Amino acid sequence: MRDPKEIAEFLTTVPLFYGLNGRQLEKLARRFVPREYQAGEAIVVQGQGGEGMFVIVSGKVEAIRERTDGTRAVVNNFGPTDFFGELSLLDDGVRTASVIAKENSQCLALTRWDFISTMKEDADMGVVVAQELARRFRRALNVL
Repeated sequence: MRDPKEIAEFLTTVPLFYGLNGRQLEKLARRFVPREYQAGEAIVVQGQGGEGMFVIVSGKVEAIRERTDGTRAVVNNFGPTDFFGELSLLDDGVRTASVIAKENSQCLALTRWDFISTMKEDADMGVVVAQELARRFRRALNVL
């Protein structure tokens, strides 16, 4: 998936972008880069720097968090239209979990600097995305 119009169409199925209009989706779609991962391949590694988020187009991936005692726990499973790494859009902190492809997977990657640049061009888009990120964080914390 490389065509910006095709990417924009796909982004309409991603919950993070539900509130965006067609023009905004097309603008954002031009910033995404397609990436492919083989089963067993690490997409991101816990503790390493994060430079952006990923949206799954096809395949399945698993988020694994290593605890301080060395044990590992699966914290989430993701499939098509799911996204992860969104914290990296907001700051340059390290990854909070590793994400491993459970099967051959295609993702769309969006870097922090591309996200911020796009949001600066369209403040309304930034508000919509920030509100959805806040809802997601509240759900993760079981506050909603």
